Amino acid sequence: MREKLISILITNYNKEKFLKKSITSCLRQDFNKKEILIFDDCSTDGSKRILKKFKKIKIIFNKNKRYSSGPLNQIYGIKKLFKKSKGDLIFLLDSDDYFKKSKIKTISKIFNKNNNLKFIQDKPFSTKEKKIIKLKHKTHLFSIWPSFYPTSCIAIKRDFFLKFLRYSESQKFPNLEIDARLCIFVFLIKSFFVLQKSLTFYNFDHSGITSNYKKYTFNWWKKRNEAYDYMKILMYKFKIKFKPGPDYYLTKVINFFI
Repeated sequence: MREKLISILITNYNKEKFLKKSITSCLRQDFNKKEILIFDDCSTDGSKRILKKFKKIKIIFNKNKRYSSGPLNQIYGIKKLFKKSKGDLIFLLDSDDYFKKSKIKTISKIFNKNNNLKFIQDKPFSTKEKKIIKLKHKTHLFSIWPSFYPTSCIAIKRDFFLKFLRYSESQKFPNLEIDARLCIFVFLIKSFFVLQKSLTFYNFDHSGITSNYKKYTFNWWKKRNEAYDYMKILMYKFKIKFKPGPDYYLTKVINFFI
């Protein structure tokens, strides 16, 4: 079977410490037909110096921050990269994470064998905890969306990603990252799929976006509130009845007093 072109979209902001390893993991994939695109969002560390050393990647150097929100800047960067990309499959990667050598080939084969499959998440290996992160992906009383893995674990068909971007509300919800938006979207249209393999190395960077949302902090509750509001918008558009549970009401009450 002929390999289809795949695109790896990487967003970077001040990840000098991880950047070289992240890009190298993409270049060393045992898959030939690939393009690597990077959006550098006004880095002030040594990221630009590192990026200029790589000749086989496409780079967008952003000159001015678009938003004061990290999640909104991330989505903005990914949209810019997507417009320049040409791949049939899209792999997302944060510049502090990196791929196993076989990731692209493994996931591409799975997509090729199943035409109905549009979205895949693999399980991340935590470099800090030295183990695979395992989550329960079933919904329950206190969450009406499934648990999901970080952005770097996501691979998606191009046409399906384009459809998502039309529903991404990319200028709203300043605390809601693209992985949450995408997974809620995919879950609602019943295309959520988790591969029972670990093909992604996940680094928790204390200066990254995720570090601002420690569980049960004010920011965490704000993010959860935005996730519900985003989900309600999609459900209205998809003509799905919204059935709030205890967590929804708890989230609204807490945000009322924040």
